[in-house]
Amino acid sequence: MRLLFSLISLLTVLPLLGQTNTYSISFENAVHHEALITATFPDIKTDTLSLRMSRTSPGRYALHEFAKNVYAFKATDGKGNRLDTTRPNPYEWKVTGHDGTININYILFANRGDGTYSQIDETHAHLNIPPTFMYAPTLKERKIEVDFNVREDLGWKVATQLSLVSGTTYSAPNLYYFMDSPTEISKFTLKIFDLDGQTIQLALHHNGTEEEADTYFEKVKKTVLAQKEVYGELPNFDYGTYTFLACYVPNASGDGMEHRNSTILTSTRSLAEGGMERNIVTVSHEFFHAWNVERIRPKSLEPFNFEEANMSGELWFAEGFTSYYTNLILCRAGLISPKEYVEGLTGTFNYVWTSPARRFFNPIEMSYQAPFVDAATSVDPVNRENTFISYYSYGSVLGLALDLSLRQNGLTLDDYMKMIWNKFGKKEIPYTISNLHETLSQYAGEAFGDRFFNTYIYKSGMPNYKALLELAGVNLVQIGEQPHFGSFVSMNKDGGSVMRNPAIGTPAYKAGLTKGDVILNINAIPFAEGQDFRAYLGQFEIGKSLQVNYKRYGDKKNTTIVLTPSPSYTIKLMEDMEGAPSEEMLTFRKSWLKTE
Repeated sequence: MRLLFSLISLLTVLPLLGQTNTYSISFENAVHHEALITATFPDIKTDTLSLRMSRTSPGRYALHEFAKNVYAFKATDGKGNRLDTTRPNPYEWKVTGHDGTININYILFANRGDGTYSQIDETHAHLNIPPTFMYAPTLKERKIEVDFNVREDLGWKVATQLSLVSGTTYSAPNLYYFMDSPTEISKFTLKIFDLDGQTIQLALHHNGTEEEADTYFEKVKKTVLAQKEVYGELPNFDYGTYTFLACYVPNASGDGMEHRNSTILTSTRSLAEGGMERNIVTVSHEFFHAWNVERIRPKSLEPFNFEEANMSGELWFAEGFTSYYTNLILCRAGLISPKEYVEGLTGTFNYVWTSPARRFFNPIEMSYQAPFVDAATSVDPVNRENTFISYYSYGSVLGLALDLSLRQNGLTLDDYMKMIWNKFGKKEIPYTISNLHETLSQYAGEAFGDRFFNTYIYKSGMPNYKALLELAGVNLVQIGEQPHFGSFVSMNKDGGSVMRNPAIGTPAYKAGLTKGDVILNINAIPFAEGQDFRAYLGQFEIGKSLQVNYKRYGDKKNTTIVLTPSPSYTIKLMEDMEGAPSEEMLTFRKSWLKTE
């Protein structure tokens, strides 16, 4: 995510002193997803220079071990003599015997186009910097220049937040800025508009038409303008430019990742096939981060560590409140209707409301788990169904509750965010959870601030959403009549396979069923061919004891289950449920959603 506040002082118009580390990357073997990378580190004062591949990437919290895709490493001195290299660990190369200059070259394999990794093929060179370039930790304050040797035969151009030097050579004031500067090299379309003396641009790599690009850019502009209204102003972007690096091609992987003056947007969905509506959601989320995370930045992520996992207890606010605003902004911008926005709250609300995980962790502790879940991989099974709620979702529903609660008192979450911006983000002062608490108390009163944080942040309480939503003429109604099982069951030729750990307290959990069990029948009634499991359950009476015949590890077993009413809710506008919102409710809704 996310660049460090410490680099702001280095982004000045004054020339940077000291030596410059230079890189070059070439793509002649792009068809095999390979790039040849060379680098020169001059004026080395120590006998040994440590070179590393990052283990993390700005915006991610887990370890990724990018060194696994580096091979054919070679180091030479200034005269071309081969240098001794040792490997003290999987992600470090130590080079000795140099003459003050170290040159390196290596081959990088890169074939994942998203917000974390790099992808090199004949459609583009989609480069996130940490998985691409080696670096020297002891030289982190040096200026960096990199030459992107583009494939002119493929019509490639360069889009990046790095500063243009000349031709295809770009610079960064230091290592941190370099690492935070994703780069898209392709035959992209560039769309530009000016806002308040700054440039907002969309570098769009896609297989669609110019007309589609124009239509989409209008949606991007509306999103940017609606977000600016929350804070009252744009951030001061370094070099006066913010760039959306959008890559909507079949070989990409869906993702979004914010950076200080740019964001990566990737999707397999073309603008003609659902991307026009769905990809703009990622635009909304990531651009909101230009304030909340990039500049309104948790102290726990300062400085960002490229060698270890990064843990923060503030992600319920940094990611979660940003998630709350994601679709709200689209509604305010007129890109989705109030009906679509309100009904879209349902899934996230049910996920958080029905999760047993709140008995184990509060929002801060959920945030601590980011290194285990944020694109992290492992082979041992986990029990996330019962122990984890995404800080994106948890924070989003808390942001909803806080906004509605503040509005009930004549205040708004917009103005609270604006206060946080002016106190911390605009001045680039990293914040703590205590700072968020104190600012809410300053804005809404000590009793209000203490109640919100003591009940919902330091503990795992849930607000009264039914009453809060009703203020805006929105109904929260329990589904109820549908039978609840407690885990997802996939139907196949062998029966119904339990695909997830049953949630604690649900019928499946109480019946002793677990992931991997295969349900043969209930009350000896066979499954119909092609039947959905939920439809199958619909024939049984809620509250009655039922006999379940199943297989576990190949052995036939049986148990008793009692289905309960669904704990899930539906969220709809009152008028869509044969209700009649009052004028007061409609005025409240209009103020909240900023609709006519």
